[in-house]
Amino acid sequence: MKASTVTASNVRKGTVLRASVQDQLIDQILKERESGEDVMGPNGVVKQLVGRLMNRLVAEEMAMHLGHAPGQKPQEGQTNRRNGATTKTVRTDVGEIDFTVPRDREGTFEPKIVPKHARSVDGFDGKIIAMYARGMSTRDIAAQLKEVYGTEVSPDFISRATEGVLEELKTWQNRPLSSVYLVTYLDAMIVKVRDKGSVVKKAVYLAIGVGLDGQREPLGLWVSPNEGAKFWLSILTELRTRGVEDILILCADGLKGMAEAVEATFPQTTFQTCIVHMIRNALRFVPWKERKAVAADLRSVYTAPNEAAAKEALEAFEASYGSKYPMIGEQWRRRWSELSPFLAFPPEMRKVIYTTNAIEAANRQVRKAIKTRGAFPNEDSALKLIFLALQDAATRWGPNRGWAQAVLQFAIHFGDRMPQSTAE
Repeated sequence: MKASTVTASNVRKGTVLRASVQDQLIDQILKERESGEDVMGPNGVVKQLVGRLMNRLVAEEMAMHLGHAPGQKPQEGQTNRRNGATTKTVRTDVGEIDFTVPRDREGTFEPKIVPKHARSVDGFDGKIIAMYARGMSTRDIAAQLKEVYGTEVSPDFISRATEGVLEELKTWQNRPLSSVYLVTYLDAMIVKVRDKGSVVKKAVYLAIGVGLDGQREPLGLWVSPNEGAKFWLSILTELRTRGVEDILILCADGLKGMAEAVEATFPQTTFQTCIVHMIRNALRFVPWKERKAVAADLRSVYTAPNEAAAKEALEAFEASYGSKYPMIGEQWRRRWSELSPFLAFPPEMRKVIYTTNAIEAANRQVRKAIKTRGAFPNEDSALKLIFLALQDAATRWGPNRGWAQAVLQFAIHFGDRMPQSTAE
């Protein structure tokens, strides 16, 4: 087969030289190989071919950069010339590859196949990040890469390979958002982080919005040692600056100061405390053997056809259990204004807005990724893994059940506050 060459003419025309890989060539390469290890192993022919291909590609990139192939005369008046080469080692899907990177006198050449300062070819870092997002430790990832690709990498290298995620997280956290969300859920998860030599617990707060199409969209992640009206005000203000003009219903787990923050930033928004959390809190006061009966009587409160009927059901509950568990009735009455809004809506909408289960499901998927960790070395490390796990989980989300019927009810109740299309 005739070897292809790079000429000044075809370089100037931008011609990319290609050679078809013929079956005879493959047969010749494999003829003297005795096993699959000789072909695909750590020092196999595939790895050698990749190395040689990278050398050829970089050499052709330099020829295109200078406008002439090695040994050919440069264009008249051109001062830039080849200036030796350096050896670079990068990690690829077939292992570590050593190849030669040519240099030019003016230092303007930068190969596209492996940019300056890059440690790996596209695809390799992606595999590391995918494994990291699923909760594998850096040592587990190193072991996996050695077993599958025959490539030895240190845990420190894996940590560095995921450093770019922090920049991606920053961009994601500041991206523009839709102008209207039908429902927004807010919840928190607790992580352990090392801080000044000791391990402390920190809350990572997550917001998820639901648009007209019913798809859940993570809106942001925030960390704070304490929650309160001031903290929630800063989060909701951030959402506004990123383009959110209206939230029809906001559901959260009785977070301290949330109601006041919603009133200050989105005065038209209906704030709903998560009923499921209220039930869980109520049952904490009840012995195990009585929980089933107490839960059944509480059900008559939050499944009532309207608010008046729900108040009557709560009175009946207190008549039965008030002497034994007075704190339950007191708690529900104290927070009635935050508990009752969903009672004004039809069943199709209630299923969507009365609980933060949608965001709790996301948190469960994230916790699977972080459960093997003890304490994170720092806050950035925790955010990096949570962000990756959240992105991975979001690929499997679909619309809420019964959304088609619910969105019709939203349109009736909220009229011109509804977004006109999913593109808005």
